[in-house]
Amino acid sequence: MKYQSQAVALPYFVAAIGLFVGQIIFGLILGLQYVVGDFLFPEIPFNVARMVHTNLLIVWLLFGFMGAAYYLVPEESETELFSPKLALVLFWVFLVAGALTIVGYLTVDYATLAQYTGNDILATMGREFLEQPLITKVGIVVVALAFLFNISMTVLKGRKTAINVVLLLGLWGLAIFFLFSFYNPTNLVLDKFYWWWVVHLWVEGVWELIMAALLAFVLIKVTGVDREVIEKWLYVIIALALVTGIIGTGHHYYWIGTPEYWQWWGSIFSALEPIPFFAMTVFAFNMVNRRRREHPNQAAVLWALGTGVMAFLGAGVWGFLHTLAPVNYFTHGSQITAAHGHMAFYGAYVMVVITIISYAMPILRGRACNSRKSQVLEMWSFWLMTIAMVFITLFLTAAGILQVWLQRVSDTPMSFMAVQDQVSLFYWMREWSGVVFFIGLLCYLASFFIKGEEAPAKA
Repeated sequence: MKYQSQAVALPYFVAAIGLFVGQIIFGLILGLQYVVGDFLFPEIPFNVARMVHTNLLIVWLLFGFMGAAYYLVPEESETELFSPKLALVLFWVFLVAGALTIVGYLTVDYATLAQYTGNDILATMGREFLEQPLITKVGIVVVALAFLFNISMTVLKGRKTAINVVLLLGLWGLAIFFLFSFYNPTNLVLDKFYWWWVVHLWVEGVWELIMAALLAFVLIKVTGVDREVIEKWLYVIIALALVTGIIGTGHHYYWIGTPEYWQWWGSIFSALEPIPFFAMTVFAFNMVNRRRREHPNQAAVLWALGTGVMAFLGAGVWGFLHTLAPVNYFTHGSQITAAHGHMAFYGAYVMVVITIISYAMPILRGRACNSRKSQVLEMWSFWLMTIAMVFITLFLTAAGILQVWLQRVSDTPMSFMAVQDQVSLFYWMREWSGVVFFIGLLCYLASFFIKGEEAPAKA
């Protein structure tokens, strides 16, 4: 660890992993509720379990991004963090606010929660992924602004590199686009139009900048390839991501009442969206093949390579499968969408956060890498989680294809619930794949506690 203030990243990483475990537990509950409808009802209704599952996903990834920034920025800027104390205060504020919100979801019915938390003052609740109460949203904005102030001041007083500037741009974009969660027009078309400015422009816009910056940082550290080479790749990737991702928002506008030209714009630019993810895959493998040293943390190298491949498959290939307007007409909102969402989130963002944690956590604990035994178990966790996610995606894709055929294409279309009965086998297979994923996650957790011969951390 080069700078003492990098240590503030540790609690963020620990919280991220803990919340990740919670997200997967609720994912397993949801998967079982698909086939056993009254499982844990009325204690945890389906809509509440889904809300907790998706909100935990967002919160733990934000913890991961913040921890990554606190670790990366001082090293890239070659200066101590502007205010480590502020970073620790924000950690506890964010963690407590997030925990109270989840407790509120689980213990109070949603309408009552809205009444208690000021939704009558400014109605922002009830929107998918943005279900957080008004006071939680305000808290997120306050934490984000203080976090960005801390990071921005660190960058301003230190060295400016392509990596920390791109990361800063992505983090500022994340905060700015979240402000649209406060705009909730009564017109449903406008509501959906601007809702995607948060959801899409996060995951297919500014989050891609964060992902690229984190991946570039780790690859510089583990390969020893010249910074100039990696930064040139970084510029190309983020340019492609922004051009295709911003205009590609149009693939959400096909059937919500917007002008017809969005079917052309959305289809064309969405078809180009796999390109930056493919470039990221080539980038990762190219840098590892050109490496000038064999880094002892081979687990981090594996996660870095896996990020590129799985992001391309999930966000690129599975996104392209149903992004063209004539295809989306039939597949919109089907289980094919769920298949794309699961693999895309895992490949693009879950894996990149694990990559930076895998690289940085041993250093934060005083060594260059974990022991060989620990890394072997971590690599097992990589393969268990990744293969399980591939099967989850395949089973949901099969369910989606059958759903589209029986419910939307057939000359004698079946009702929604009748179709759900027909695809229940795939839901069971998805659930068992989720169990394997959870076992892989437990292996990942266990790898942090395995001792062995350790290498001292390099300065």
